[in-house]
Amino acid sequence: MPSPLTSKANPRFKAILARLRPAGSRREATLLLGSKLIEAWAELRGTPAAGRLRPVLWLRHEGAAPHPLEASLGLDCLALGESLMRELADAGSPPDHTLLAELGPEPAGPLAARVIGAWGIQDPGNLGALLRSAAAFGFQEALLGPGCADPFAPKALRGSMGAAFLLPLRRVEALVPDRGRWYALDGGPGALPLAEADLSEPLRLWVGNEGHGWGGVSLPAALRRLAIPIRGVESLNAAVAAGIACYEADRRSRS
Repeated sequence: MPSPLTSKANPRFKAILARLRPAGSRREATLLLGSKLIEAWAELRGTPAAGRLRPVLWLRHEGAAPHPLEASLGLDCLALGESLMRELADAGSPPDHTLLAELGPEPAGPLAARVIGAWGIQDPGNLGALLRSAAAFGFQEALLGPGCADPFAPKALRGSMGAAFLLPLRRVEALVPDRGRWYALDGGPGALPLAEADLSEPLRLWVGNEGHGWGGVSLPAALRRLAIPIRGVESLNAAVAAGIACYEADRRSRS
């Protein structure tokens, strides 16, 4: 193992930072921070969602023992001093292992049978929880509207424990219904109660912003508002509401 890089002026370190600088729809690379996240990706790398990430460089904290996946992936390994690893991780305790991965193109073509949509979900934790719930209840794809958190940002990937590995993700700039059943979770007056909705496939279930829901968004006529009846509170967390609706859709499909 060569001597670890310790200077922020090192050209190789500066090149890594440059690859990570673009964010959101312009992102071309990300970091998998820590062994657990790398192992979670490795278990799923044969799937379309996780396969979108192509590993290019293994980064090891100085003094850390090699990880078994280093050899199996056949990657170059670069040792980093603590200050450099801490800067990449943007965390108090830098991980022993980090994987630099390129982000491949978004999926294209017709949507899957069951799709979750997020519109303006700004908190990475909420977005991660929403994606994990949708995947747990049989949803096969996710659409991300304007204003959504970057699910491939290194801290977002780590915080959601790799939720972006579970569902293929694609970004959309407008709500353009296809032949499926389109619903927007919204507890306002006139919304269709969840119990009365036809949740059969093809299903496209959308969740609005955490704070103002669908305020200011022009919903197309083909998209129906859908309510989850609640008592004693004003509203549900966006990810919680999505989990309830996804569970109900899956329960009905099983029965």
